[in-house]
This record gives sequence, C-alpha cells and structure tokens, in this order.
Amino acid sequence: MNSRRAWVVFGVAVLAYVIAVLQRSSLGVAGVDATERFHTQALALSTLAVVQIVVYAGLQIPVGVTLDRVGPRALILAGAVVMVLGQLLVALAPGLGVAIAGRILVGAGDAMTFISAQRLVVAWFSGRRVPLVSQLLGTLGSAGQVLSAVPFALVLHGTGWTPAFLSAAACSVLAAVAVGVAVRDEPAGRVERAPEPLRAALSRLRDALRHPGTRLGFWAHFVTQSSGTVFSLLWGVPFLSIAVGLGPATASALLIVPIATGVLSGPLLGLLTARYPHRRSNVVLGIVVAMGVAWALVLAWPGIPPLPIVCLMLVAIGVGGPGSLIGFDYARTFNPQRSLGSANGIVNVGGFLASFTMMFLIGVVLDVRDAAVGGDGTPASLYALDGFRLAFGVQYLVVGAGVAFLIAERRATRRRIRADEGITVAPLWVALSRQWRRRE
Repeated sequence: MNSRRAWVVFGVAVLAYVIAVLQRSSLGVAGVDATERFHTQALALSTLAVVQIVVYAGLQIPVGVTLDRVGPRALILAGAVVMVLGQLLVALAPGLGVAIAGRILVGAGDAMTFISAQRLVVAWFSGRRVPLVSQLLGTLGSAGQVLSAVPFALVLHGTGWTPAFLSAAACSVLAAVAVGVAVRDEPAGRVERAPEPLRAALSRLRDALRHPGTRLGFWAHFVTQSSGTVFSLLWGVPFLSIAVGLGPATASALLIVPIATGVLSGPLLGLLTARYPHRRSNVVLGIVVAMGVAWALVLAWPGIPPLPIVCLMLVAIGVGGPGSLIGFDYARTFNPQRSLGSANGIVNVGGFLASFTMMFLIGVVLDVRDAAVGGDGTPASLYALDGFRLAFGVQYLVVGAGVAFLIAERRATRRRIRADEGITVAPLWVALSRQWRRRE
C-alpha cells in the first residue's frame, strides 16, 4: 500500500468527489436565480435544497451497508450516473416540481460518493498516513465549491440556467469514465471477497451503532460541518449579495474564502488528529466555539457588518469543513475495516441532518418575518438583513443541542476505552496541568 498506483486511485477518487461537490453546491450559487425562475418564496427555495440533503442523509446508512457488500468502485460509478440524470432534469425543468425531482437524484448520487472515496483511502493507504490522506480528500474535494462559485456562476450569469446545469451534468460523465478506467477496490494481490450476505452487513451496522465512538463521530460531524454547508449550499449567496449588499458576483467569489481556509487548515487538523488521537473532541469543540463567536459578531453588528468581519466568519466556517472529517477518523478508529462503510455512513448523516434542519428553519423564519413586516415576497424583501439576523440564529439552537450530545458520547467513549484498553483519558485541563508540572 501507499504505492504510486494508490495515489492514482486516490487522484481519481478526488476528481469524482470534487465533481460531486460541484453538483451539490451548484444550487447555492443559483439560489437567487431559482427564486426568480420558479417564482418561489424562501420556504419553497429551502425545500428545493432540503430535499436534496434529506435524500443524501437518508441514504447514508443504506449506502454504507451496500458499500460493505459490493465495494466503492461500483457505488462511485452509480453515483456519477445518477447525478448526470439529476442535473439534466434541473437544467430542463419547466417548474419547481421537476427541479425538486432533479435535486433528489443529485442528492442520491452524491450520497454514494464521499464514503466510497473514504473507503478507497483505507484500502489503499496504511498507518498514520490514513488520517492525513483522509483530510486531503476532504480538503481537495472542496474545490468543487470553487467550480460552482466561479466557472459555474460565470456560465449561469453569462448564458443562463439551462447551459449552466447541462455543463455540470457533463462533468459527472467525465467522473464516471475516469472511475471506470482507473479505480479498483483494493490493491492487486489481495484475495477478492464475494459480497457478504445482507444479514451479516446489517449485523455489522448494528455493531457500529452500538459503539459510542461511532456515535461520537456522528455528533462531531453534526456540530462542525452544518454551518458551512447551510451557507455554501443555499443561504450564503442571498445573504452576501442582498442582505450585505455585495452583489451576486462578489458573493459568489467570497464563497472561495471558506474553501481556501479548509485547504490551509485541513493538513494541520490531520496532523493533530494523528498525533493526539485522544484529544480530537477538544479540537472539535474549539472549532465550534470559534464559529459561534464569529457568527455572533456578524449577527450582532450594528448595521451592515463590514467586510473583514464577514470574512472572519467565512474563515471560521471554513475550518469546520475539514474539522468534520474528524468524525470519520472516529469511525475508522473504533470499527473494523469490513464495517467502515456502515460506520462512515452513520457519521456522515450527522452534519447533513443538522444542515437540512437549519436550512428549513431558516427558510421558515425568513418567510414569517417577511409576512410580519408586510413584505412583498421579492428577493430584496425576503433576504433583508434583519430577516437573516433572526434566521441564522437557529444555528445556535441546533448546534448547541449537538454539543450536548457530543459531550455525553465522549464520556461514554472514554469509559469504553478504559474498559477495553485500560487507558484513562483525563480532561484536557488535567493533562495540561500535568504537562506543565513535568516542565518545572
């Protein structure tokens, strides 16, 4: 493992994931355009995004079980084909209903991609390189948001809705061809295994769910990934372009800030995860606190928040992207490789469960506020700054609940580690105090 062929397989897996992220995030750039094209209110627009995320999250566990049975190559191929069909429907949709059907297919295809790519990392790499390469996968995959924020946005605003989404569909054709040619499930020489019976796969799923370490990974993903996903997939462009008054071009360009932050912070988080495996939850909680403080500055700022404050918030949620990959490291640590598909599927539900909950609630709050002030339902009225101040506040409720569950599962996981391995993980302040006394 860790051979030149491993890096080729990894490169193609990254390409497939980058294109999946492009398909996932394309609606975020087109949010205002969708409001005008389909004559929708905020709640209807949030539904267009939420159904995609609901399908994605709902399929994670079935996809994980299937992944353990048939392997990652088949699932990545199937996902690319389904996303092609989905984006074709969105491109040609005469109304909101057909567009929703298309986004459902996009969510289904997207659901098959990331955890399959993660499985390839574990199959083709070994040792301490695994968490680093896993972080690299997530970090490079965020380039898909760059593709949606820049070239996709240019096509959308230059030539229109249909050419933009047809171009996105063509990208998934490229991904399918590349995966079919270059990817294999495992290195040569390993004994090829037949798909295991469904009953055995379901048993592995139950085992993964029972382990508190898997559930800890779920909540780590829940609290770190959701804020950035909500912003990039739907509400970021309306907030930046209309509420903050930056215009669509600048708003789309600013979506690159969290992506660049993820690229820079991902390797550091990978190193911290590999070197301090018993302190991963402290890293997660630190990221959550930073995001909460940054959002508070933006939402509580009197008047329109200045660009540096907005950029600070974008940096904070950008760290949350690679931070969410710590959840998959928990899955890898506490589950055997044969069960990783199921375990990763469980973890991946976390962030997207929080995301679609917040997306929907934000749309509800925006519509209720617009009706309360006598708004006319136009983008300028729906996406006013005062509305977003209220709407984005729902993040504190959803993420706060996730933090409470994370702390509870951390305690359970540490008890399990003590029982199974005889290792006692002291609170961080106790460990730091001991380290300080050793230096004296």
